[in-house]
Amino acid sequence: MNLSPRARIRAGDPAAFGQLFEDYAGAVYRYARRVVGDWSAAEDVVSLTFLEAWRLREKVHPDGESLRPWLLGIATNVMRNTARTAKRHHLALARLPEPEHVPDFAESLVGRLADSEELAAARVALGRLRRAEREVFTLCVWEDLDHAAAAEALGVAVGTVRSRLSRARSRLRKLTEAELRRSGNNTQRSARPGQFMSDRTAAVTPAQEGNR
Repeated sequence: MNLSPRARIRAGDPAAFGQLFEDYAGAVYRYARRVVGDWSAAEDVVSLTFLEAWRLREKVHPDGESLRPWLLGIATNVMRNTARTAKRHHLALARLPEPEHVPDFAESLVGRLADSEELAAARVALGRLRRAEREVFTLCVWEDLDHAAAAEALGVAVGTVRSRLSRARSRLRKLTEAELRRSGNNTQRSARPGQFMSDRTAAVTPAQEGNR
């Protein structure tokens, strides 16, 4: 009897888990990189996500289609736990004597990686969103999950996804425009309102909302 991929994963089949990694590691990495804003931290999130997925493998529902929402939900919890740990660490460091200043080259690195001034502004703006808004925006827009799948990943109601996504789009548009003005670029190459750049393509359009 041939077992389904979900059944094989539930049973702890290493080959099935290896295929799961091959299929979804890229999606988990993209999601993590866009939420945490750092490639190294995103790689750590991928590793922790699949370790946690292995630990929770028996909770995989026997029926269903893509396991991407399940994995992105685990990644969301990993990032939240990591953020709480980092916050405690930063608070502990703040109580230590001020160290000698070391230049931070992160901003220059982001500048070199940016494809355009609009993209750089959008990335800065994305980092200024509330974490809940950043998570839902990344899942729905960049990972192209529908509202139901995003709700499954985040463990919230579909209506919550819709409201957070609406707020995220509105705030992100305003923050991006403000960042462009701040950087002295008053000419936006984005063609239409409600639209801004993802890695290389326009990602946000009102038409997408109707397709969710």
